[in-house]
Amino acid sequence: MASATRSVPAQRRLGRGRLFTGRFAGLRARFPGLIDRFPRPVTVRARVIAAVLALTTLALTIAGLTAYSLERAMAERRVEGYLERAVDEFRVLACGQSANCAPGIDPTTGRPFASPTDLIRVAMQSQVLAANESELGIVNGKVVWTAPEGVTFRPEQDPEFVNTVVPLSELDHVTRGRLATPMADYFYAVTPVRFPNQSGALVQTFDMRAEFAMLRATYFTYALVAVGSLAMVGFLIWLLVGRLLQPIRLLRTTAEDITEHDLSRRIPVHGNDDLSALTRTVNAMLDRLNAAMGSQRQLLDDVGHELRTPVTIVRGHLELMDADDADDVRTTRALALDELDRMGRLVDDLLTLAKAERSDFIQPQPTDIGRLTDETLEKARGLAPRRWLLDELADVEAVLDPQRVTQAWLQLASNAVKYSPDDTPIALGSAVRDSELWLWVRDQGVGISPEERELVLARFGRGANAPLRADGAGLGLAIVDKIVTGHSGRVDIESTPGQGSTIALVVPLQSATPALEAAP
Repeated sequence: MASATRSVPAQRRLGRGRLFTGRFAGLRARFPGLIDRFPRPVTVRARVIAAVLALTTLALTIAGLTAYSLERAMAERRVEGYLERAVDEFRVLACGQSANCAPGIDPTTGRPFASPTDLIRVAMQSQVLAANESELGIVNGKVVWTAPEGVTFRPEQDPEFVNTVVPLSELDHVTRGRLATPMADYFYAVTPVRFPNQSGALVQTFDMRAEFAMLRATYFTYALVAVGSLAMVGFLIWLLVGRLLQPIRLLRTTAEDITEHDLSRRIPVHGNDDLSALTRTVNAMLDRLNAAMGSQRQLLDDVGHELRTPVTIVRGHLELMDADDADDVRTTRALALDELDRMGRLVDDLLTLAKAERSDFIQPQPTDIGRLTDETLEKARGLAPRRWLLDELADVEAVLDPQRVTQAWLQLASNAVKYSPDDTPIALGSAVRDSELWLWVRDQGVGISPEERELVLARFGRGANAPLRADGAGLGLAIVDKIVTGHSGRVDIESTPGQGSTIALVVPLQSATPALEAAP
């Protein structure tokens, strides 16, 4: 069974935590603006600039180090080449053209060299020393010749170097090597010569430390130029990223300005790049949100406006009903049920209008229009015992939503029954005209005046000639208009007041085909 008592280390950690919390609270009380001074989260602009500068710095660093390494290797090969040529020239001077290295000819006397002293002197006098280059002449283990006074590189003043090359002058072959001392970094070649009873050597050397110092000075200038380039790149990237992120800033400010009651703000679109596409997408999203919010507000307004009347009627009759009077109870019950049925139909119509704003409200599919016309006519016969006629039949296949189209078509037939005398016929028909599908209902009713044609398509719109017996909330043609609009079509009204109306659903045949392809 676990103990409920904390261990001593846990109690100490808890005590230290409480102490830190108390001290932190005291700091906040003493310095109320301390938290506000903490760095804010890094912006996208700063992160992009930092990333670009980091990558640019890495590229410049890699390029500089690579170039420096290559230049350093080239400098070493160049010095090695100088030494090789100097050794070859000294051999030619010491041996002449003889294969067995006979004494060469002294150009000043025209006679063979008599001693290594004369040979080394002539060889050193004939040399033109490069920068950071020097020579030594060694005879019988001693330095007897040095570079002229104008040469700044003086290896004879470095005892460590002298002690290294003097023993090499006694060998029978040329010695090449590197030696680093506190004074210099030597790259040298020792070429020995032999005379009867005498020996000597010509030592030629370069100060690689000085060679590399000049190289470092060059790349220090490169570093300064790179820093300046980074500053310029950072400034240009700051301007460029600021310009590129301007749509995002506008998006943020617009999103901050948008409230539940104001969805009218839109983001200006500039250019034709990815950010512009994002801006257009966000604007489209705001349009959909605005439409959805408008639909919700409209639904609430409609429900509040239309349901208030039947609720008031039912409540008033229930309050005035005499519970002891059976006839009054039956009458009130029948009235309440009738009002509740009307409320149910009203709610169904409002829900249909609300669903019309959804993307899946219309589900098109290939449909046989001739068969659809016959089926709709048979269904319309059940609306009322009238004389139903078929004007025309379109024998064509179209892409549309048969259920929604049937719903709209029957709504037109229901309106024709309501707004026409009982002894007049009602006709349905379908036809293709100019690549458009026409589905109509024709009656001989009260008709619709030209100024009321837009009104009857609106919610709760009713014509002035509507008879009192025509019940309904005025949502039928609004639902029809939504269904046809979902098919990219329109409602066409041809009417003469007092003589009748022909109301048609006009659907473009071609516009529905892409919808079918996108439906799966």
